Amino acid sequence: MFDKFIQHLLGNNTDRELKKMWPIVRHINDLEPQVTALSDSSLQAKTFEFKERLSKGETLDQILPEAFAVVREASRRVLGMRHFDVQLLGGIVLHRGDIAEMRTGEGKTLVATLPVYLNALTGKGAHVVTVNDYLATRDSEEMGQIYKFLGLSVGLIVHDLTYEQRRRAYNSDITYGTNNEFGFDYLRDNMVISKDQMVQRPLNYCIVDEVDSILIDEARTPLIISGPGEKSTDLYYTLAGIVKHFTADDYIMDEKQKTIAPTDSGVAKVEKMLGISNMFDSEHLELNHLVIQALRAKFMMHRDKDYVVKNGEIVIVDEFTGRLMFGRRYSDGLHQSIEAKENVKVQGESKTLATITFQNYFRMYEKLAGMTGTAKTEEDEFNKIYKLDVYVIPTNRPAIRKDLPDVIYKTKNAKYRAVVREVVKRHQTGQPILVGTTSISQSEILSRLLDQEHIVHNVLNAKFHEKEAEIIKDAGQKDMVTIATNMAGRGTDIKLGKGVPELGGLMIIGTERHESRRIDNQLRGRAGRQGDPGTTQFYLSLEDDLMRIFGSDNISKFMDKLGLDEDEPITASMITKSIEKAQKKVEGHNFEIRKYVLEYDDVMNQQREVLYGQRRQVLTADSLKDTILGMVSDIIDDGLAKYADEKLYPEEWDFAGLLTQMQQYFIPKDAVTSEELENMSRVEVKEKLYQIASDLYAAREEEVGSETMRELERAIMLRVVDSKWMDHLDAMDALKEGINLRAYGQKNPLVEYKFEAYEMFEEMVDSIKKTTVTFLYHIQITYSKQPDVPKVEDHLQGAKEVHDEIPELGEEEDLENGKKE
Repeated sequence: MFDKFIQHLLGNNTDRELKKMWPIVRHINDLEPQVTALSDSSLQAKTFEFKERLSKGETLDQILPEAFAVVREASRRVLGMRHFDVQLLGGIVLHRGDIAEMRTGEGKTLVATLPVYLNALTGKGAHVVTVNDYLATRDSEEMGQIYKFLGLSVGLIVHDLTYEQRRRAYNSDITYGTNNEFGFDYLRDNMVISKDQMVQRPLNYCIVDEVDSILIDEARTPLIISGPGEKSTDLYYTLAGIVKHFTADDYIMDEKQKTIAPTDSGVAKVEKMLGISNMFDSEHLELNHLVIQALRAKFMMHRDKDYVVKNGEIVIVDEFTGRLMFGRRYSDGLHQSIEAKENVKVQGESKTLATITFQNYFRMYEKLAGMTGTAKTEEDEFNKIYKLDVYVIPTNRPAIRKDLPDVIYKTKNAKYRAVVREVVKRHQTGQPILVGTTSISQSEILSRLLDQEHIVHNVLNAKFHEKEAEIIKDAGQKDMVTIATNMAGRGTDIKLGKGVPELGGLMIIGTERHESRRIDNQLRGRAGRQGDPGTTQFYLSLEDDLMRIFGSDNISKFMDKLGLDEDEPITASMITKSIEKAQKKVEGHNFEIRKYVLEYDDVMNQQREVLYGQRRQVLTADSLKDTILGMVSDIIDDGLAKYADEKLYPEEWDFAGLLTQMQQYFIPKDAVTSEELENMSRVEVKEKLYQIASDLYAAREEEVGSETMRELERAIMLRVVDSKWMDHLDAMDALKEGINLRAYGQKNPLVEYKFEAYEMFEEMVDSIKKTTVTFLYHIQITYSKQPDVPKVEDHLQGAKEVHDEIPELGEEEDLENGKKE
C-alpha cells in the first residue's frame, strides 16, 4: 500500500521516461513543414544522406527526429497514412529497445516502420517478427511500400522457401518473418558443413510483434530439429490399453501443479498386466516414465482442447491462440502416448539434433524491442528475463469501451444458455457480437446452440484457421456473430461497419476466464479501437477450470445461501476480485516455472554458444592444421598427467603405458620405443611425441595435397562435433529428468545440474579432440569418381542432407575404457 502511495506521489519510472520523449516528438513535428516541401526524389535521397552521416560518426539517436519525419512523410505519400504523435512516441520506445504497449487498433504495424527504417540504415539488418505467415506476408507487403520508396530492400521469411530465397531475404535491409522460422534457421545455420550454406547474418535489431505471445506464452516451448531414434513404439499401445482400465482410485492427480502418478492399486495393475514383479526396479526407469506419460495422455490431455486428430495425426492446439501447431510434437514420449490413446499410428521416438528456446534465441539480438496490446501485467518478467521495460503508450483518442462485471452461473450448461440468450437479444438489434472461447469443443457447443436458435454465425477455431483473417476482419459488420477460439485472428483489426457505432459498437462475450489476465485483456481489446464504442463481459460458471481449481467452494456456498437456481446468475465485484487474485497467483506460479526452466536452459545455452562459436570458426577458418595440432598437444599433456604425474618420482612414471595410449590416437607403432622415452626428461618426451605427430601430419598433407587436407580437416571435425553434440543433448535431457530426485538427499538440484553439466561438457570436448585426431591420423583415403556436389534446394532439410554426404566415420573404439561408443 505504502509503495503505491509513493509511486502515485513521484510517478513511476516509465512515466518519467515517457515525459522525456515528448520533446523529441515535438522536434519531429517542427521538421514536418520542410520535409513535406521536398520532392519525391529529394525525400528518397535522404536515405543516402543518413547513411553518409552515420558513416562519418553521427549516431542513430542524433538522426532519429529527421529519419522519423522522413518515414512519416513517405507513409503519407505512399499509403495515405500519417503517423499520429502517440505513434511517434511508440516508435521512440521501440528504437530504445523496450516494449510499447499499445491498445488494439492504435496502429502498431505502422509504428514499427519508424524504428525499423532508422535501424536498417546501419546496413546490419532489422528484423520484424510476427506470430504467423499471414501477418508476416501482409505487413512486409503493405509496410514494404514505404521502405522501398525510400530505397531499402525488404525480405520475407515464411514456410517452404528455398535456401536461395532465405539467404536473399536475410541479406535485405529489413526482414519480416515468424518466430519459428527465425529460430529454426538459426539452428540449421549451425548444422551446415560450409559457410556458404548459412542464411542468417549476425543478429542485430529485432522488433517482436505480439511480444507477450512469443516471449512469454511460448517461452517454455523449445524449437527442436530431430532425426529418427531407435526405440520401439509397441509399449505405448500396451500402456494406453492398461490405463484405459484405470479407475479414480488407481491414480492421483494435482491439476494446480499439473502432475499425475499411479497409486499402489494402479502400480499393481501395471505390474500384473506386464508380468513384472517390481515397477520401481532400476531396469524399469524408462517404463516408469512412460506409465506417467500414458496417464497424462489419458486423464490430462483432452481431444479438441489440447489437440485435434487430423488426417490420422495428433496436432497440438496452441493453448493461447487456439491455432493448430503443425509440425510441433510434445516431447518426452507424451505425443506418442496420445497417439496410442487415440489409436493412430505412433510415430517413432526422435533423436534431438539441435534445440533452442525462444527465450535464448531472442536474447542473442544486439537490440531487442517488442509491441503488444497487453504487456503491463507481465512487466516484471520482461524486465528480469529480457531486460526490457514496458511503456504504456496513450491512445490517440479517449477510450470509451465499457467493461461490464463478470456474470457467474452454477453450471457450464447454464452459462452457455445465458450466453446464447444474450447473443439472441443483441443480434435482434443488428449489433455485431464476438464470442471468445478457450477451447475448440466450447466453440462447437455454442455453435450448435446458436444453430438451434437459427442465428447465422461464423466459427473461427483451429480447424478453420486458413480463413482466419477474412472472418475476423468482418466481425465488426452489422448483424455479424462470430465465435473465435482464444484470440484466433490476433493481429487483424476489426473495423466497425456502417451504422454499428450507433448500435453500441462491437459486443465481446468471454465464456471463460483464462489463467492469465493478459489473455482476457487481449479478448477485451478487440472492442473499442480508436475511440470506438464497445462493450465486453465475461460469462463464467463454477465448473470452469480456473474456478474449480482455485476455490469455487466459497462462492458455491454463497450461491446456495442465496437460494439461487441454476439459471440465476450472480454478479458481484467481490467475486471478480477473487478471480483476479487467483489469476495473479497462477501468473506468479507460471513465471516461477518459466524462470526455473530458464535457469536450467541457461546452462545448456552457455554450452551451445561455446560449441556453435567453435563450429563457426571451423566453417570460416582457412586452415584447421594449428587447431588439430593444438588438440594433439592437449592429448599429450593429458597422457603425461596420467602416466608421468609431476607429483610422483620419475621412477614411478609409466612411459610404456603413455606410448600405448598415444598409439591409439596418432603415434605409429614403430615411431619410437618406450625405452627411448625413458632416457628423456618429461619436457623432452613431450617435444619428441609432438614432433612425431607434426612430421606425420606434414607427410599426410604432402601425400594428399594441401587443398584435400583442408577439406578433410573440416569435414571430419564437423562430423565429430555434431555427432558428439547430439549425444550430449540426449545425456543432458536424461540428467535434467532425474536431477530433481537429488532434493531428497538435501542437495540443490540446480547446483548439482550445473556441476554435472559442466563435467559432461568437459568430457564431450575431450572426446571431440580424441576422436578428431584419431580419424585424421588413421583414415584411409581412396580416390574415386568425383561425386556430384549436393544442392541445398530445400534448406528446411538442407543442413542435414548436406551433412549426410560426409562418409560414415565408422565405429569408434575407446581402448582406454574398454567400451564402444
